[in-house]
Amino acid sequence: MTLTTTRPGVRTQAPRTPKRTRRRPRWEIWAPLGLYLAFTLVPFYWMLLYAFRPAGETGIVPWPLTTEHVTKVWTDLGFQTFFVNSLKVGAASLVFTTVVALTGGYALARYDFRGRRLFMVAMLCTQFIPGAMMLIPLFQVFRTLELVDSLWSLILAETVFQLPLSLILLSGFIRNVPVELEEAAWIDGCSRLRGFLLVVLPLLRPGLVAVGSFAFIHSWNNFLFALMFLSSQDKYTVPVGLSYTIGEYSADFGALAAGGVIAALPVVAVFAVIQKYLVQGMSAGAVKG
Repeated sequence: MTLTTTRPGVRTQAPRTPKRTRRRPRWEIWAPLGLYLAFTLVPFYWMLLYAFRPAGETGIVPWPLTTEHVTKVWTDLGFQTFFVNSLKVGAASLVFTTVVALTGGYALARYDFRGRRLFMVAMLCTQFIPGAMMLIPLFQVFRTLELVDSLWSLILAETVFQLPLSLILLSGFIRNVPVELEEAAWIDGCSRLRGFLLVVLPLLRPGLVAVGSFAFIHSWNNFLFALMFLSSQDKYTVPVGLSYTIGEYSADFGALAAGGVIAALPVVAVFAVIQKYLVQGMSAGAVKG
């Protein structure tokens, strides 16, 4: 290590740091991004164009704007009822899937019992089974339980199909929470349940939001189960209602696009609310200090 000395009265000048040159984004980056953005947004614009453009118009700009298609779909075609039915199914599936996956995920993460890995492998293998293969067995079960043409058939089917993946995801979230936090709560006099509710559960907010949003969106978009298990028009959900805007020889594109806008609004709203939870750390800062 060498020391440099200077004579008294002589001022030394600090070395200049090189200025950072601001690099301009190259077209190689923006061109693919622009193409991807156009590929993603053009279908949405086309849907909005048909939904708010007057019937008979052919322009690429929806002017003058009209809400006749939305009014027709919402009132005449019964989309108000379909929308409420989809909300009921989505909300119930969200609650049941999250609660059951939370309890099962905690058991998988905190208890080491015989057959735990085999159970998790079996849960993963169920994801390879297409839902179409289970239509006939599920229909027989629901007919025995007298749940055919009932929203409960959709709720139970959606919960069963969403549960394996949700259980594994939440078990991973719980496993990443340090067990020392629970042990500290037990030392302070908390029971296992109270320690879980007060310490672990607040740290699982990103995982709960992710699992609940996936369950809601999947049940909202599911068409096959609703078409198979429901037969009364007042029990239809939004995907089944959209199919009835297409006739045998023609299709009402304005009504179909308006129904698509109505169906997309809850999904867009859900992602707008949860996007901040999906990117934040699960237990950042929990054991600092």
